Amino acid sequence: MKRFIKILFCGLGLVILTGLLFAGILWIRYRHVVNAEPQMMSNAAQPVLPLIKDVNPFIGTGGYPWVCAHNFPGAALPFGMVRLSPETVSFLTGAKARNTSGYFYGDNRISGFSHTRLSGTGATDGGHFLVVPATGPVSKNGIVKGRSYRFSHRDEVAFPGYYAMRLPEEDIFVELTATERVGVHRYTFSGGVDPHICIDVSHALGDRESREATVTILPDRQEVEGSVRTFGTFAGRYGGAKVYFVARFDREFKSYGTWNGERFMDQITAEGEDIGVDLEFDNSDSETVVGLKLAISYVSVENARANLDAEAGTRQFDELLALAQTAWEEKLSLIKIDGATEAQRIIFYTALYRSFQMPTLFNDVNGEYFGFDRQVHQVDGFRYFTDLSLWDTFRTLHPLYNIIARVDQRDMMVSLVRMAKEGGWLPRWPSGNGYTGSMLGTPADITIAEAWLKGIRDFDVEYAYQSMCTTALVPTPRGAEFSGRRGIESYLKYQYCAADEMDEAVSKTLEYGWADYSIGLLAEALDKKEDAALFAEHSQYYRNTWNPETQYFHPRNANGDFVEDFKPLLLTYLDLKEKYTDDYVEGSALQWRWAVPFDAQGLISLFDSREFFVSELNDFFAKADPEMGKWNPGPYYWHGNEPDIYAAYLFNEAGRPDLTQKWVRWILDNKYDTSYKGLDGNDDGATLSAWYIFSSLGFYPMAGSDLYQLGAPLFREAEVKVGENILRIETENYAPENRYVKKIWLNDTILHRSWIRHSEIANGGVLRFEMEAASAVR
Repeated sequence: MKRFIKILFCGLGLVILTGLLFAGILWIRYRHVVNAEPQMMSNAAQPVLPLIKDVNPFIGTGGYPWVCAHNFPGAALPFGMVRLSPETVSFLTGAKARNTSGYFYGDNRISGFSHTRLSGTGATDGGHFLVVPATGPVSKNGIVKGRSYRFSHRDEVAFPGYYAMRLPEEDIFVELTATERVGVHRYTFSGGVDPHICIDVSHALGDRESREATVTILPDRQEVEGSVRTFGTFAGRYGGAKVYFVARFDREFKSYGTWNGERFMDQITAEGEDIGVDLEFDNSDSETVVGLKLAISYVSVENARANLDAEAGTRQFDELLALAQTAWEEKLSLIKIDGATEAQRIIFYTALYRSFQMPTLFNDVNGEYFGFDRQVHQVDGFRYFTDLSLWDTFRTLHPLYNIIARVDQRDMMVSLVRMAKEGGWLPRWPSGNGYTGSMLGTPADITIAEAWLKGIRDFDVEYAYQSMCTTALVPTPRGAEFSGRRGIESYLKYQYCAADEMDEAVSKTLEYGWADYSIGLLAEALDKKEDAALFAEHSQYYRNTWNPETQYFHPRNANGDFVEDFKPLLLTYLDLKEKYTDDYVEGSALQWRWAVPFDAQGLISLFDSREFFVSELNDFFAKADPEMGKWNPGPYYWHGNEPDIYAAYLFNEAGRPDLTQKWVRWILDNKYDTSYKGLDGNDDGATLSAWYIFSSLGFYPMAGSDLYQLGAPLFREAEVKVGENILRIETENYAPENRYVKKIWLNDTILHRSWIRHSEIANGGVLRFEMEAASAVR
């Protein structure tokens, strides 16, 4: 028996040792992949405009997959319908889309270059029309499905509007740029090889499904056209997204064929769920350059061809790249900073770059778009946008647009109203041509109300307002495409969401209160006095989930009893059976404890004392992990998730602006950098990027209102374009160690408060901070 036990332990030890050795080898290999840094190649294009040089598109493309920022390094224009970028494959498992936008920095194999994706989200959507360069026909080398090429980050280059890489195994140099609706490719093959371009028509990001694919090769026109319906994380929720394309080459086809499944055919057409084309071109003894322009449309093949003709036409790659750089430089020039370190400039301008990658322009050049009612509509004096990550972006990104991109923001408000008119309801997270139902609350209410309050008026606000009221006061019919305010009956009956009648009860109560607060402000602005009073009353319902004994927003049943099973430090992600965290969304009860920024004074009054509030909030930050992108973010302050990202500004309301300044700087210094991690979690359509922009400038929006909380500027000077005006931010006694504010002036008037209104900066002006090394507040 002793001998058996000894053998058993020796065997277990060997298994453990083997496992550790294998894990060590994988870790070494992973570090070898991520330690290779992109560098400029002699045959790559160069950024020629000054601010573009400060952008690093590789920031936020790696880290732990579940806390990755999910950004991508490829080529696009501001708000472009096309986001042309590489897709990578795991060296370990062969998995795709570990970064939901398709490119994961920890991978070292690449499968091709696709034209659509979301930016910085947790949803895997897009991947349309994967282009794969090859040397040799797929009829000999195997169908393109499953093919991938090894690459190194040392063989990559990216800047706004441009991406390039060298595929060493095939000796192919890849360059990408884009217009708004056209992906522009240039492939340089080495001499003597047989150049091939494959288009995987049925491809979708990750393991998502595609159906109804069609393709036709048009040799006389040097074109390929087709369509597919894909069912991504979001598109699968509303019946799939049908996308059309036309691909035009600058060379004649030497030979061509299609595939369907594992069968290659010498035919010009194919239909099915796994189809594509293989095109061969004449080679040369030196090198062969193949140019491709691929346009997409969500309406028709004819519209895709019109998009191609209008935006790319006969223009060459270098000319289109120059136009792309100019478009990005114009957006980056909306804010100019001085006095930043090199790293701070890169972080800032990369964040500004990310802020214009999504939402998505959805109408074609002729003005047509596919609406939420599954009909084709025509724009009239606006551009139609979709892919609005509103539950995230209402907090920071749309407030940023209200300052520096007011025309774009107005078009987005018109688009939201169109969605309501054509689909029935204002959306929560609209993507493509449908409701996704993602997340909770009614953030469109907050977004639209704030835009109106900040002077963006050229949209049908009355229709928007009535749509808000319908969702806030009446249950959404069962079976509707939009789920509305789930549990609204409970909210209106008990004046809180009852935990025994729904999930996410606490989070919903707080989110509904925020939306009601903003609707009330909008009602007041529209001179609807009774409505304003009603929604102001509803906005206070959040108080009914506060438990004075635990000093938390605590799940409460319909009979008024607070739920007994309560673990405020447990993250929802770690409570696999949702026994203790079912009433919270994406965070701990501790992280949701601060989620009432719209009534900060009311929140503070719920605590045993103001001093206790400050102590608890300070502890919330002091116990947070300073490491960025950690695999387990913990129950304390987590910058990578939305519910608590306003929390540092609550110190202002408690009379401790010094602590706002301290902890905001801590976040700026610890939760952003220039590495492939770069951010503390999902960027969520640039929500975290916009947070950095505001906080580094020294003020931050109270979303859904016209207020900004004041912090401390990170830079010596900044110029912010506000419509046609300039807001100057100046810093006296500037030095990196001077992190605290002594005095603040607005247009030479000293401020004895820690906030400003939008109307005070709407026409530009000067916001001046005098800094000091130690705070005078004790």
